[in-house]
Amino acid sequence: MKSITKMIWRAIFGLLVLCVTVEPGLAADDLPFPDVPRITKENLKPMLGNPNVIIFDVRLLDQWKEAELKIPGAIHEDPNEVDSWLEKYPKDKTLVFY
Repeated sequence: MKSITKMIWRAIFGLLVLCVTVEPGLAADDLPFPDVPRITKENLKPMLGNPNVIIFDVRLLDQWKEAELKIPGAIHEDPNEVDSWLEKYPKDKTLVFY
């Protein structure tokens, strides 16, 4: 039953996710998961601080630690550990991953 629940959440996760597109000029065919809605950094900026939006930084830990730029208020989570952290966030919010 738990694995079915995880599969359902992963499907919902895939449908609700907004991915920040930061590389200009990439065609939709070049992006992973082309059906997932995308948002530009310009469109994300006014959403910063909105309590109905949760922004996740899902870079690997070493990349995250070395990064000079981070979105203020973003939550860092390990992309390889989705099963351990996805359940702790509300599903009625807009989830943005970068």
